[in-house]
Amino acid sequence: MKRLLAIELQKIWKNRASRILTISYFVILSFIAMIASIKLEIGNFKIHFAEMGIFNFPFIWHFNFYIAASLKFFLAIVIVSMMANEYSYGTLKQNLIDGMSKKEFVLSKFLTVVLFAFTSTIFVFVMSLILGYSFSSYNELGIVFSEMEYILAYFVKLIGFFSFCLFIGVLIKRSAFAIGFLFVWFLVEKISYLTLKFDIFNRDPRVDQVYAFMPLESMSNLIVEPFTRLSAIRSLQTAVGENSIKDYSVHFSSILIVLIWSALFVFLSYKIIKKRDL
Repeated sequence: MKRLLAIELQKIWKNRASRILTISYFVILSFIAMIASIKLEIGNFKIHFAEMGIFNFPFIWHFNFYIAASLKFFLAIVIVSMMANEYSYGTLKQNLIDGMSKKEFVLSKFLTVVLFAFTSTIFVFVMSLILGYSFSSYNELGIVFSEMEYILAYFVKLIGFFSFCLFIGVLIKRSAFAIGFLFVWFLVEKISYLTLKFDIFNRDPRVDQVYAFMPLESMSNLIVEPFTRLSAIRSLQTAVGENSIKDYSVHFSSILIVLIWSALFVFLSYKIIKKRDL
């Protein structure tokens, strides 16, 4: 496995675009820390995000991993390009000639996906820990290390999304078209969901139950938005008469669905490469 992973990392690092995107991704992730310094003043209305409690333990786990998850598209481009380059530069065929089996080839790609997800998770975890101890009003260990399920949800979410990107890269071959297909898939899921939910079935909860099994929607359900957990937002909702109760927890069923999709995407990638004339 180390050999397969070393081969993939070498390919990525030698590709200038992939190298720049990967470095940019982690640099942009670190910008989450800059939110602490943002202060907005509009007349007598003042907002200092650090004072709103977004970096309080354990809320910081929910907030930071939600924000970090929204930046995953940078690495998605790397994953798709990684696969497209195999066809463009003929490295896939050369790897097979050199003795690598098609199963090992797909495994090397999946190991890269897992490594990216794991590295990103550790990066955000360490950054959140530093920010939390710098700004949180609660530093007791029992509070600091509560709600850690968001870390697992983030890791699983990245694996699921990157596996999907890998599958699209294998299926379509060209990175530009693959990224376009990913965007179209996102729009189809989102528009069809909103149409069924709010237009055709008038907020019927069964629409949510069905779409919880869709690829991107199931990944989205792993970490729901954290903003309405903030006391300031809750006070505003109460003032306008909106007192909806939202479930912010991470559910095992959501994790299981994404893991099943991940396994399916990797399996389909292998089946396509196995049958395709390279």
